[in-house]
Amino acid sequence: MSHHLDSPIARQDPRLDISDLYVFRGERGTVFATNHSHSFAGEDIPRGMHPDGTYEIKIDGNGDAVEDLTYRFTFGERAGDGTQPYVLRRLAGPEPRDALAAGTVIAEGRTGETLGLGGGGRVWAGKAGDPFWIEPVVLGAVGVAFERGTAIDLSAWNPAEAKNLFAGHTVHSIVLEVPDEDLLPVAGEDRTIGVWALTTLATDAGGRRPINRAGLPMIHPLFTQLNESLGDQLNVNAPADDMEIHGKAVADMVAGVVRAGGTAEDPESYARTVVRRIFPNTLPYTVGTPAVFGFAGWNGRALSDNAPEVMFSLAANTPVAIGITKDSVTAKPSRTFPYVPGAS
Repeated sequence: MSHHLDSPIARQDPRLDISDLYVFRGERGTVFATNHSHSFAGEDIPRGMHPDGTYEIKIDGNGDAVEDLTYRFTFGERAGDGTQPYVLRRLAGPEPRDALAAGTVIAEGRTGETLGLGGGGRVWAGKAGDPFWIEPVVLGAVGVAFERGTAIDLSAWNPAEAKNLFAGHTVHSIVLEVPDEDLLPVAGEDRTIGVWALTTLATDAGGRRPINRAGLPMIHPLFTQLNESLGDQLNVNAPADDMEIHGKAVADMVAGVVRAGGTAEDPESYARTVVRRIFPNTLPYTVGTPAVFGFAGWNGRALSDNAPEVMFSLAANTPVAIGITKDSVTAKPSRTFPYVPGAS
């Protein structure tokens, strides 16, 4: 899984979980897509979006991992037909870092319907198929290795029997496509932005509690499958503090696997290189370019990118194949808005 139900806090209410974040080139501009409320959590749970939650797409334009622009969604109560009203706000200037800032309302709509925005942008939210794929045996072996500091042991695994853990499952997606003109003033001359998603929940004291944060894919499956405390911690701090708070712990885990596998002369040095690559945990993207999250580099993330093999192999410093491809998903992404797979 990328970030599916990645910590105790996220599992308390899967509506606030962020299973995946995608950033890619759309038909009209840059597309930001987040998935939530995964059906893998079970049948007897609330569905859709939490009416006391906020769902934010945060954008840094100068490389300091501090948001310069925020798009914030809030949702109303779910109706009998499963739809929900929502409000989308844009926060710029000093507001993006303020969880209680009013922002500027740029859209009011209802899930399941496409809504146009100024400048040619558009937004959609609703139930969709999960485009992500992962092999459960490989996933488990990776989690054990990074928790125990051992080599990834797949000796008992038969790739011919590989399967997609999430085939046929659904999510509730937010898809926002904005024109480049909205992003380029933030991105600056190099057109590069760093993106992350954040969900929060209202507190009794009137503030907001961070629940889930996602930037690069596969951070939690690598490092927190068997370390739920770290999973919660990674969700609540700001990206700019990732290195200081989590850098040593994650570097130690990487070094342990690399040392056990014998894939680097200096495992600690390799581990520091990996940590500098993944922290601060934001997804880089150059506005106006095709997205690809691959071995050669990271530039956004398309709905069909093979994030598990890329991240597992990077962290272990050895090829890690999962035995399945994008063809293992039940419903395929579309090249037309809203791009996400249809719900089965």
